[in-house]
Amino acid sequence: MQTRTYIIILSFGILFLVPRFNSAQVDFNKTPDDDLGNIEDQFQEYFYEALKQKGIENYDRSVEALLKCIGLNDEPAVLYFELGKNYNKLKNFAAAEDALKKAVSKAPDNEWYLDELYGFYAAQNDFEKAIETIKQLVKHHPDYKEDLATLYVRTKKYDEALALLNELDKTHGISANRDRLRNQIYKATGRKKEQIKNLEQRVNDTPKKESNYLALIFHYSENNQKDKAFETAKELLKINPNSQLVHLALYKFYLDDNQSEQAIESMKIILKSKEVKPDAKLKVLSDFVKFVDKYPEYEAQLVEATTLAESQSDIKTLEELGQYYLVKGNKEKALNYFESVLRLDNNNFSVLQNVLLLKLDLNQFEHVLEQSSDALSKYPSHPLFYLISGVALNALNQPNKALEVLEEGIDYIVDNTKMEIDFYNQLSKSYTLLNNTAKAKTFSDKAKQLQTSNKK
Repeated sequence: MQTRTYIIILSFGILFLVPRFNSAQVDFNKTPDDDLGNIEDQFQEYFYEALKQKGIENYDRSVEALLKCIGLNDEPAVLYFELGKNYNKLKNFAAAEDALKKAVSKAPDNEWYLDELYGFYAAQNDFEKAIETIKQLVKHHPDYKEDLATLYVRTKKYDEALALLNELDKTHGISANRDRLRNQIYKATGRKKEQIKNLEQRVNDTPKKESNYLALIFHYSENNQKDKAFETAKELLKINPNSQLVHLALYKFYLDDNQSEQAIESMKIILKSKEVKPDAKLKVLSDFVKFVDKYPEYEAQLVEATTLAESQSDIKTLEELGQYYLVKGNKEKALNYFESVLRLDNNNFSVLQNVLLLKLDLNQFEHVLEQSSDALSKYPSHPLFYLISGVALNALNQPNKALEVLEEGIDYIVDNTKMEIDFYNQLSKSYTLLNNTAKAKTFSDKAKQLQTSNKK
């Protein structure tokens, strides 16, 4: 959009910004030499009053002053321009449109008036009128052409929009914003062949630009032209052997083509790449895990790749690895990855639970006791951490402390029968350790009663 030029007018101690106008202007510096001088004085007084009232947001009073100006001299286009802006602020949209159109009719080449009218129509979602107005603006400033293309898309004039986008690309080169508009058109119209043809032409025109290849690969794949996508990816790799992003496509093609070694190499490149986004890495890692589930002989390569992934300090990747090893039954490995997550994000609640439960399974009771105490300071009303702490204390033969923790934590249980059973079992164990068999049996019976009623 063009930069507006303003005349600064100082009046009544207030600074106003008034757009420069080009036709039927009143010369406020003219010395009156006849009876019309009084009229000009009045006009000037009302005009400055209008600006002052607009400056302090008294738009209705500004309108009154402008109408008095028009009563004295209705020729200056700026009066209608200012009037239209005031009406717009007062949400009198019909009057605003009439006034702005009047200003444009009096000064059809004034870019400020056209821009204001265009902005008014755009704000009213009157896109057809906005298009007609912006076409006049384009004659003065070609920068408005991209706005016009956007309006064509909004009004489903896709052919006109594409023609304008092609013109702008040819003149100014490719831009991400115009590409988004272009892709929006292709999606709305289903012109996949035209979209691919456009991308093929870009690859031919600029054969060393990686982004063109990547876009073409994506749209070939989306259009079920896998062979062409694969060939394009391999062509990009020839032109740019150091490309990392191309492997996001290549590893899948290699997997589909049963080229396991090449697929694994591509996945390794992705997992250690700084250019690939974490979400994309996570998807690749998930595919790698599925591949190894199918072909266990490649587990060593997965371990190597996950070591690379861990070095990138990517929380989502590390958590995914922890879940993978948890499912595989490798608790030590799972615990290592989950603890790596906590080092990066010590407020990750679900991972904290996994870490504590795994440490219980691995009999790391001292660590559990210390970590569950920290967890309770953060989450003082969460019963699971009381239970975990109680289990660890019983395991360490500290039943009195276990009873204290368990009796406090059980009060926080809400609609969780399984957890309530676990609490009763641990309370029974604490009393057993204290040789209080009666109390131990009471809580053991409560646990059994809940188990029986829960089965019904």
